[in-house]
Amino acid sequence: MRQLKLGAIALVLGGLASPAAAQVATHKALTLEGARNVIAAAVACARTKAGTGVIAVVDDGGNLMAVERLDGTFAAGANISIGKARTAALFKKPTRFFEELINKGRTAMTAVDFTPLIGGVPILVDGQIVGAVGVSGAASAQEDEEVAMAGAAGVTTRLSSADPVHAMNVSYFPHDAVNAAFAKGSVLIDGEGRNYMIHASRRDKPGMVEIHTLDTDLIYVQDGGATLVTGGSIVGGKAIEPNEIRGDSITGGETRRIAKGDVIAVPNGTPHWFQDVKGTLTYYVVKVR
Repeated sequence: MRQLKLGAIALVLGGLASPAAAQVATHKALTLEGARNVIAAAVACARTKAGTGVIAVVDDGGNLMAVERLDGTFAAGANISIGKARTAALFKKPTRFFEELINKGRTAMTAVDFTPLIGGVPILVDGQIVGAVGVSGAASAQEDEEVAMAGAAGVTTRLSSADPVHAMNVSYFPHDAVNAAFAKGSVLIDGEGRNYMIHASRRDKPGMVEIHTLDTDLIYVQDGGATLVTGGSIVGGKAIEPNEIRGDSITGGETRRIAKGDVIAVPNGTPHWFQDVKGTLTYYVVKVR
């Protein structure tokens, strides 16, 4: 009996002495700032489409963190978008999966307490689900999902107040290096570790319509001229990568001629299009996030 007691005590002590790493796991969490970034990116995308919608963001437990309703969106959209976000978070799948599953005949799924409607998307950071975003009230279920996907891509990694701040070196580019950058159109400073980028841009012909859901473009025309269209609604808009949308043309935008020495500030979420380029246009773009 004494040996049994000693063995039990040793087993308990052995469990207490086991490494903590074997008993817990590192868990990423969506912050309020992250939820606001999701909302901002989704709103910017929604305004390039129908201009309506309710965006809801939840954490990985399905708890509501933020919600925003665009003007003109039906009131019930709030509850629906929250339901979509909770479903995507708790089941760790886009809600499209469940709507399509039910449409294929799995009607028993309707007995589950969830919202099986397209427009809910998990939010992933480094492969880990940290929450979800749900959208309702856009022009169609497809647009609900597109706006939600743009929102999910709006989470950015930033230094927290607890992180050490490292001084950055001053960047210097001699004129020969700048001229060489303009000759081919290239990046002078990338965005790694910064909230800005600097491009030495070059155009010899019109481009596609661009929308940057997070970046504001500050443009300084170095040489040449072009017709720039801003605002309005994008035609044929498609997401080519997170936070970047491209399209074929703009309807209802403002058209202006730009020339050497002009400065233009294009806020994030605003469609803009170099519709016509005369000769060669070179310009600086400072992208600020």
